[in-house]
Amino acid sequence: MTDWRERFVPVSDGTRLYVRERAHPRSTLTSVLCDGIACDGFIWRYLVDDLSELTHVAHWNYRGHGRSSAPGDATRLGMDALVDDLEAVRGAVVRGKAVLFGHSLGCQVVLESYRKDPTGIAGVVLICGAPGRVTHTFKGSDALARALPALIERVERHPALARAVWASLPPSVATRIALASGEVDAGVRPEDLLPYMEHVASLDLGLFLRMLSAVGDVTAEDMLATLDVPTLVVAGTLDTFTPPARAEAMAAAMPRAELMMIEGGTHSVPIERREAVQARITEFLRTKVGLDGAFSAG
Repeated sequence: MTDWRERFVPVSDGTRLYVRERAHPRSTLTSVLCDGIACDGFIWRYLVDDLSELTHVAHWNYRGHGRSSAPGDATRLGMDALVDDLEAVRGAVVRGKAVLFGHSLGCQVVLESYRKDPTGIAGVVLICGAPGRVTHTFKGSDALARALPALIERVERHPALARAVWASLPPSVATRIALASGEVDAGVRPEDLLPYMEHVASLDLGLFLRMLSAVGDVTAEDMLATLDVPTLVVAGTLDTFTPPARAEAMAAAMPRAELMMIEGGTHSVPIERREAVQARITEFLRTKVGLDGAFSAG
C-alpha cells in the first residue's frame, strides 16, 4: 500500500493546513476526509485503509487542529473560513472528481462546501452529523449554546488556569471514562480512542470554544433539497452527540440520499462497526458514484 504523502497547503490569511494523501495508481476519484471539531483523524483510523483500496485519499486538519497552524487571522474561525480551507484543500489534492466525507461537524463543512462550489463533487458521505446548529442540539438540548458565552469569557479572563484544568485529566483516564459512560461503544479498543483524547488535551481551549461558538448557529438546512449528488448518511441509534433523529431528517430532505442507521452505534461508528460501514460505503461508491467506471487504463 502506498505510504502517506504529507504537505501543508497555504490559505489566504497565512494559515498552513496540514494534508496527508495516499495515492491510488488507477482511480480517478479522490476521497476527501473532513473531521469533527476537536478531532484530527482518529475517526478515519480504519476507513482510510479501506478507501485506499478504492480511491485516492486525502485527510486534512482544520486550522488550529492537529498539525495545521493556528489561524493566520485569529478572527477567522467560523464556517466561512472552514469552507474556504476545504476549497483550498480540494484544489490542491483532488484528482479527477471528489467524494467528500464528513464526520460530526465535518458534515456541515461538506454541505457548505457543496453550496459554495459543487463543481467536481461526485458524491457525499455524511457520518454522525447534522446540517447545522450543532450547539443547539448537542445531547438533545440547547444547553451548550446557552453556556458558551460565559464559558468563553471565563477562559479568556483566566487563560492559564483554564489551560491547566483543561489538560489536567490524563488522556488514558478520559478514554476509560468515555468507554465506561457509554458515550462510545464498550467494544471499541482503548487504543482506537486514545489519539482523540490526546488531541483534545493538546488543543487550544480558547480557540476550540470560539470556533464552536462561531459555527454553532449556522445551518445548511436550507440547501439540503438542492444537493444533487448521491449521498450516504450514516448514523448510530445511541449517538448522544448528534441525536439520530437529526440524521434521519437530513437524509429525508435530500433528494438522492440514503440512510444507514446502525443499531447500537454511537458517535464513533466508523471505528465501532468497521466492517459494516466499509461494506456499505463500498457498495455506495460502486452503485451510486460509479466507482467501477472511475479507473484509468493501465
